Amino acid sequence: MTGSVEQGVSQTHGSTRILHFLVRLSVPMETVWPAVATAEGLGAWWTGVEALEPRLGGAVVLPGLGEGRVTAWDVDRVAEYTLERGGRVRFHLERDGDDGAVLRFTHEYEGEGETEPEWRARFERLVELLDG
Repeated sequence: MTGSVEQGVSQTHGSTRILHFLVRLSVPMETVWPAVATAEGLGAWWTGVEALEPRLGGAVVLPGLGEGRVTAWDVDRVAEYTLERGGRVRFHLERDGDDGAVLRFTHEYEGEGETEPEWRARFERLVELLDG
């Protein structure tokens, strides 16, 4: 089985935009975790990382998205970053059968931000990276 990026869903509530994606991966959660919870992992498929303290309340600095904090942290399951210009970005991992994982992604932000096609392209890179 290979991974897949399912349809993204975008919602608007007042000035808040919320983007959801479901990404199925053919590798275990433990393999996906470093890709969403480490500077090296995020840099391989999404963005460079200037700082990432891997704990609840830890500092995070992403170029272009600004400084922020780790606002949720459950090792091997949930990594959430809230950034001054990037809004809230949440990665939630679940098991999918014996050998796979599902990544539930949410990006909540005000005004203009990342688009569904931009995130789809990133997740396709992530699938390729992890399935390769």
